[in-house]
Amino acid sequence: MNPTGTQPRIRHYLSAVMLAVLGVMLDQFTKRLAVIHLKGQKPYVIFKDIFELQYLENRGAAFGLLQNRQTFFLISVAVISIAVIWFYRKVPMTRRFLPLRLCAVLIMAGAAGNCIDRLSQRFVVDFLYFKLIDFPVFNVADIYVTTATFLLVFLVLFYYKEEELESIWRI
Repeated sequence: MNPTGTQPRIRHYLSAVMLAVLGVMLDQFTKRLAVIHLKGQKPYVIFKDIFELQYLENRGAAFGLLQNRQTFFLISVAVISIAVIWFYRKVPMTRRFLPLRLCAVLIMAGAAGNCIDRLSQRFVVDFLYFKLIDFPVFNVADIYVTTATFLLVFLVLFYYKEEELESIWRI
């Protein structure tokens, strides 16, 4: 093993990039399926009055906020990407901090997946709809970001000790 720890760190970075790329590919694949099978069609009911697949072109942010603000979204993705990369580099490369690193990868994959849509077609394809609670229509990238954000909050509040996190937050 390399005494400086460079090789293991590079392996962690490459694994993170590969996982993020796979996440983006899954997101883009599901959106492509939504375009092919749902666009211009009635919603496809999975569970009556509970869950359905419904094509939607979202020109806003989460839950349809900030409609048609493409420049804002692209700048936001750049800032988020820089913050996630900085954060990932600061997190210790130990098993204990794997959940934090996975959160970073999921956030990056979600941001990239929706950014690809915004750049290529000026809207994000959404297609998952929980009719039972009338939750806004969303997509796989949204699942990544939402899940990672909730997990990140949980980990910071309940799993890691304050001392463990102090070195990460220092610039």
